[in-house]
Amino acid sequence: MKKNLRAEFTKRQYMLSEDFEIYYYNDRNLPQGKIHMHGYHEFYFFLEGDVSIRIEDQIWELRPGDIVLIPPRTYHQAVIHDSGRPYRRFVLWISEEYCNQLRELSEDYLYFMKHVSDTGEYIIHNDVIAFNTIQAKVFGLLEEIHGQRFGKNVRIALGINGLIIHLNRIIYDQRHIKYSEDGNNLYQNLIYYIEEHLEEVLTLDVIANEFFVSKYHISHIFKDSMGISVHQYILKKRLFACKEALLGNANISEVYQSFGFKDYSSFYRAFKKEFGVSPKEFKDTKFELKAQCLGAYKKDKIR
Repeated sequence: MKKNLRAEFTKRQYMLSEDFEIYYYNDRNLPQGKIHMHGYHEFYFFLEGDVSIRIEDQIWELRPGDIVLIPPRTYHQAVIHDSGRPYRRFVLWISEEYCNQLRELSEDYLYFMKHVSDTGEYIIHNDVIAFNTIQAKVFGLLEEIHGQRFGKNVRIALGINGLIIHLNRIIYDQRHIKYSEDGNNLYQNLIYYIEEHLEEVLTLDVIANEFFVSKYHISHIFKDSMGISVHQYILKKRLFACKEALLGNANISEVYQSFGFKDYSSFYRAFKKEFGVSPKEFKDTKFELKAQCLGAYKKDKIR
């Protein structure tokens, strides 16, 4: 999927759109670029590579998960140290005119930009969980841009604005909420991680390793915040995801395997306990209801 969304690198430093442009680059052996500036805001999301970034007269080493905001008319340059290594990044360009339109909706959209202007802090760092959420949002936006689904333009506008406000929220939280393993950040990041990895192995040990904290501490924080265990929450999320997929007429065997259930018997027992019917009974009942509704609709049309 990501390969299809990859853009060919270009040295173009002007926008083709009046509002915004977003790209996913994955390159090797790129020539060293020159220092430059442009008349729009650039969000640079660093995914992978041996790269530093120069902004005006300072140079910063980049690490995966870093987000850089470069204001208009600010000299900058990506300094590639090892061009043979994969160099992956997202680049989001936003015009000043589009920023003015966002300002009319809410000043909250421009919090990050104002922060950079006031402090000169161009870079924010993210843990792996927070950055996974950002990546999911960006890839979802790119899929919408490259697709042809109904309501495409509306979804793109919602996606770009949602991404911008998400970035502003991150920098606001970093400035106003002191990170603590006992605070909401750990709980929220845990929720994000589970939602993005439902189809993968999600044991408490795996999650604890991702957060670099003990599994007992995660269990305690989660139980206090949600009132149920991590395992119970993951199970419920998977069951409701399967339920939604069955509503879309997906195949039962494909559904339970897609959302982390090892075998049908365990899926069957959990599904029936949660919803009171078996997966097949639920699927058949919903199909019959849809058919009845469709039949009633056709009769009304004939009348």
